[in-house]
Amino acid sequence: MDAEDNSDNWLSHGTGVVIRKDGWIVTNAHVILALKKPVVVTPEGKSYAVSKWFADEESDIALIKIAAQNMKPAVFVRPNSTLKVGEAVVALGTPVSFMLRNSATSGIISGIDRAVDSSYKLIQTDAAINPGNSGGPLVNMRGEVIGINSMKFAAVGIENMGFTIPADTVTMVVQHFFKYSKMKRASIGVELEESWAAYVGLPTDDPIRVTNVVSPQAKKAGIAEGDVLYAINGKPVKTLVDVNEVLKVYLPGQQVKLTMQAKGNLVTKVVTLSEATKPAVKKESEVDKNME
Repeated sequence: MDAEDNSDNWLSHGTGVVIRKDGWIVTNAHVILALKKPVVVTPEGKSYAVSKWFADEESDIALIKIAAQNMKPAVFVRPNSTLKVGEAVVALGTPVSFMLRNSATSGIISGIDRAVDSSYKLIQTDAAINPGNSGGPLVNMRGEVIGINSMKFAAVGIENMGFTIPADTVTMVVQHFFKYSKMKRASIGVELEESWAAYVGLPTDDPIRVTNVVSPQAKKAGIAEGDVLYAINGKPVKTLVDVNEVLKVYLPGQQVKLTMQAKGNLVTKVVTLSEATKPAVKKESEVDKNME
């Protein structure tokens, strides 16, 4: 299943995964946002114009609708399923050209919980992910979708380093699209700074520091610049991606307990979450997202 744009004789494409039989398909945000007149081509060769779509650039997830019925939805892994490094996987998609539609490449899960040019944790795989594979599924040996392929490292001397958005994150964003027509992202209402060691991926116990208090709710909770954040609702956070992962299951207006150090004292502060347009961080690196 592909998307294309024929305007000005320019052609671009990506891949998607059917999630409902009435024509709802999940793909990458960077795929759909790059297309002026997106068209979906099914494995059977039928073409459909995209009638509606939602996209969240921070998670790189998009949801599109076509006027098709009785499609066969993919089966996703159960929530909170355990993935193992070394587990065999297959990437499905349309690499390079429409002539290569419905291609499969095999590999393993090379790593989990990777924070690479992403606000959320990713799955790393050595299954070949080429231009056009964006938005396609990474599946296990039971045929279950464990994630949506998003990006790869593209540099001289680097091979077989692809990254996939985990199914839990995909499901969370899609649920927001169906319920709110957007991603309602919760924030504790402060700007945070992680340590240099955390930023470059080194093991560290260095905490996250508050650099600015933004929301009225955070100010009301007594959070101040220079405070140190250790945990959110009892879940330790050492990186800004950790913060995003914890907060992604909450909504603006809900309350969380923050374990913090303030003026040298270990304290608990209760804050009402505000709505953020972006997560706590968007890291930059030499990752190629031009895969549509």
